[in-house]
Amino acid sequence: HCTVYSTGQKMSRYLFLCVFLFQLVYSELPSNQIATMNNLYEVLRNYTASEFAWNRDPNPCLWRGVSCRSGDSAVTAISLSWLSPSTSDFLPILCQIDTLQSIDVSASHLSSIPAEFLTGCVGITGLKLLNFSRNRLVGSLPNFDGFAVLESLDLSRNFFTGNIGLQLNGLVSLKGLNLGFNHFNGSVPANLGKLMLLEQLVLSANNFQGKIPEEVGNCKNLTLIDLSVNQLSGSIPDIFGELPKLELLILSSNTLSGGIPLFLLNITTLLRFAANQNNFTGTIPPGISRYLENLDLSYNMLNGSIPVDLLTPPNLQFVDLSYNSLEGSVPANISSSLVRLRLGGNLLNGTIPSSSLGILQNLTYLELESNMLTGTIPPELGSCNSLALLNLAENKLTGSLPVQLSNLGNIQVIKLQHNNLVGEIPDQFSQMTRLQSLNISWNYLNGSIPHSVSSLDLVHLDLRRNNLSGSIPDSIGNLYSLLELQLGSNQLTGAIKLLPRSLQIALNLSNNNFEGPIPDILSRLTGLEVLDLSNNRFSGEIPTFLSTMESLTLLVLSNNQLSGVVPSFKSRVTLVVTGNKNLIYATTTDSNPSLSEKNKKVAVGVVVAAAAAGVVAVGIIAVIAMAISRRFYRISDEHPGLMVEDDLSQPKVIERKLLTANGIHSSNIDFAKAMEAVTHPSSIILKTRFSTYYEAIMPSGKSYYVKKLNWSNKIFQLHSQEKFGEELEVLGKLSNSNVMIPLAYVLSVDSAYLFYELAEKGTLHDVLHGNLGNDLDWASRYSIAVGVAQGLAFLHGYTSGPILLLDLSGKSILLKSLKEPQVGDIELCKVIDPSKSTGSLSTIAGSVGYIPPEYAYTMRVTMAGNVYSFGILLLELLTGKPAVSNGTELARWVLSKTAQQDKWDHILDFRVAKKSSVAARTQMVAILRIALACISISPEARPKMKSVLRMLINVR
Repeated sequence: HCTVYSTGQKMSRYLFLCVFLFQLVYSELPSNQIATMNNLYEVLRNYTASEFAWNRDPNPCLWRGVSCRSGDSAVTAISLSWLSPSTSDFLPILCQIDTLQSIDVSASHLSSIPAEFLTGCVGITGLKLLNFSRNRLVGSLPNFDGFAVLESLDLSRNFFTGNIGLQLNGLVSLKGLNLGFNHFNGSVPANLGKLMLLEQLVLSANNFQGKIPEEVGNCKNLTLIDLSVNQLSGSIPDIFGELPKLELLILSSNTLSGGIPLFLLNITTLLRFAANQNNFTGTIPPGISRYLENLDLSYNMLNGSIPVDLLTPPNLQFVDLSYNSLEGSVPANISSSLVRLRLGGNLLNGTIPSSSLGILQNLTYLELESNMLTGTIPPELGSCNSLALLNLAENKLTGSLPVQLSNLGNIQVIKLQHNNLVGEIPDQFSQMTRLQSLNISWNYLNGSIPHSVSSLDLVHLDLRRNNLSGSIPDSIGNLYSLLELQLGSNQLTGAIKLLPRSLQIALNLSNNNFEGPIPDILSRLTGLEVLDLSNNRFSGEIPTFLSTMESLTLLVLSNNQLSGVVPSFKSRVTLVVTGNKNLIYATTTDSNPSLSEKNKKVAVGVVVAAAAAGVVAVGIIAVIAMAISRRFYRISDEHPGLMVEDDLSQPKVIERKLLTANGIHSSNIDFAKAMEAVTHPSSIILKTRFSTYYEAIMPSGKSYYVKKLNWSNKIFQLHSQEKFGEELEVLGKLSNSNVMIPLAYVLSVDSAYLFYELAEKGTLHDVLHGNLGNDLDWASRYSIAVGVAQGLAFLHGYTSGPILLLDLSGKSILLKSLKEPQVGDIELCKVIDPSKSTGSLSTIAGSVGYIPPEYAYTMRVTMAGNVYSFGILLLELLTGKPAVSNGTELARWVLSKTAQQDKWDHILDFRVAKKSSVAARTQMVAILRIALACISISPEARPKMKSVLRMLINVR
């Protein structure tokens, strides 16, 4: 029984006594461990954020992250990864608990391991696990001599540097070692071969060079070897073939060479062999997949034919041989367990085997694109019930479209473009109810567009360059999720009566036989960005409604029979009207003759690039993202005073709030002046897929961005103004100079307005690929790379969970100066709900050329996906080339040029390299290696942004 007194001092004293008595009664822990745990509690509370809430039960064995022996007789494990303390001072306290078997302080923001911890904990005779992963540890690898019973050591995802020497020699009981995602260099230490009990060795994503030491093969208990994303060269040691327990051998993203070793046939336990993105040559040995579940040899220089037995083993699930120089035919015998088969980008010929297709009930992804396959599309493909993606594009396939494909109830993407297919589009295709992307462009299809297409839920439909005739069926207006409709270069005629209101990316009706006035139905397409009606027989005047379409950025009307006065278009609209001899240009508009040729050149470039990008885009997301690849358009400076609508009423404000505590901004921001600015189109300086940026000049003379989000777009998950305000307040509390952080917001009935600091130089894309590109010396480009990496690392490491970017590209990076980048559009991850638009992430997952290949399958945005996009940004800064140019993605072009390392400097932007010192060019080549790691085909092989940032800084 405890009596509580009214005075605060006595009450605290007696409460402490109560706690102490409860500890004696209800805990059997030794008194010294109770005292140590209480001491640990006090230290952590002092060095942890104010929301520190470790449940201080009288029995420490009931504390979160604490484990004890049966009967609570001793503490055996402590995990503080959930707590994120800001100091290493507590670590030596742990060493006072001599019964500890496991210490987990991962993800704790630690910058060092105190010497007192290493000397103190060496005396804990039962300590078997140390986990320091995902911290900020720097310097060389600590010496763990004396930790003789330690079985697991995880130091991954830190900032360690230097060589590895004798620091691990004393770990004679070690079974698991993970040093991945650091910055170790030099050779892989040969003395690892002395760790005879080692089962798992992970050294991925470092800078190890030289050959793989044969001594590693002395560790006969190894089940996992992961040396991916390094700079290792030479061949795979033959001694690896003597590892009797090896299950996973991951060597991706190195510069390994030679042939695929024959000894792999003898490792009966091997489940996964990944050697993609290396320099392996020669042929694929027969029987190599006998015991495997996963084989990845993509992006090498392998030749010869695919062994006839390669795809037959009963356990085989994933095979990726894409982008080699393989010849011959696709093996006829395929295992029924296969889930993914990727053979694209080779020199394969012959027909697609049909004999095994009927049993492939697990096959989900079949990719045979960019080969020389002939013959017809096998009807048996219709029996592959799990198939979600079918890519047979860019081959020499003939014959008609099999009706049996309509049986694919799970199919989401069909890509058959650039073949020689004939016949009509089967009406039965309407049965593929989950189909989102259908691309049959650049073939010889005839007949009409089936009316039954309306029963699909398509997001992208591309039927360009065929021989389709008849009219556009009215039922196409029922495709409520359609964002892009490509019908150019056919023989279509008739009246255009109904089109989907959802169209946003592009409507292409060019090179057909349409005639008469431009149809009024186009006025409903308020979200459309690109409209191409060229090379038809449209007549009459250009409708004025075209000039009021808010989202339009490119309008191509060339080579028709139009007449009358060309209306005034907003200066952000590129207008092409050549080949209409009866048009009259108003001298006061943007459409005067002096601008016609300029607009024509710009528009042709955009149209050609868009068509080319549609060919090379990866998966549904890449194709659909063509709109987002045009996200930013800068207002022309030639007519700054041009205004089309200057008397719009100001929005009805529901709520307005400052988010920043910065006195300068809070005194400068004038809400009334900002709301006045957003009523004038002349204030628009940037336009993106989901928002419009206005420049608002405050009474103080300081300018701000005001970003308008249109709430009428159903893709925004704005459940209520209050909910949206709460999300913005969270983002407003962020603090990083390389992130565009909202300073204030205004909520109206129809829109949301977010306030940001003005970025004087515009987008990185505009600067790098525009007139200022020559002004971006290497020092500026390096500073931009580091700044963007700092912003991304900050967002990915946010304490309450990573903030992911839905579209990271050169057009979403804004520049305060030529050395100060800011990552924009961070709020989209909080307010966009893809299911409200298309049922998938397809509409918002990035820009063409920046999208990681796995997005075609996973349909979700990830940190690894952001890293891939950042890798493309690095390649842009290094090469000076855009993400897609002349129909080729930058990633593919760079990978094709990196086979010979002595010529890597030829990849670099000549304008920059010729002005740079030898040291600077060496630095550029080093960053090229980082970029290649970021664009690894395997998401797991890509470094985290924190590691990327550290690598960038270390090449300085």
